[in-house]
Amino acid sequence: VQLVESGGGSVQTGGSLRLSCRTTEFGHDNYAIGWFRKVPGKEREGIAALSRKDLSTFYADSVKGRFTISTDDAKNTVHLQMNNLRAEDTAAYYCAVRHALPLIYLWGIPETEFDAWGQGTEVTVSS
Repeated sequence: VQLVESGGGSVQTGGSLRLSCRTTEFGHDNYAIGWFRKVPGKEREGIAALSRKDLSTFYADSVKGRFTISTDDAKNTVHLQMNNLRAEDTAAYYCAVRHALPLIYLWGIPETEFDAWGQGTEVTVSS
């Protein structure tokens, strides 16, 4: 599996960005995709996740109501729509995929237990 991210950039506080994560075919739908972000000096933060099997979603409290994860099946792409961005959303954003794992466990597993990671995309929010 390979993941290719796009859509990062710079935006002012209150603005919006949409990140995309294009995946190669998994061959089945029993997998979950998560979006994570990383700030230097801080631990990885899981922010949104989607189960490809039942399309259930999960969000961190820090982004709930502002970010939306969705899937575009025709393009094998998962999007992260980010609205009302804040300075504290500034980070490197990564998507990652893991087979056969309930969403509630996705953010707690080590990076090495994911099937693949995207290359990362930078998001900068300034006032």
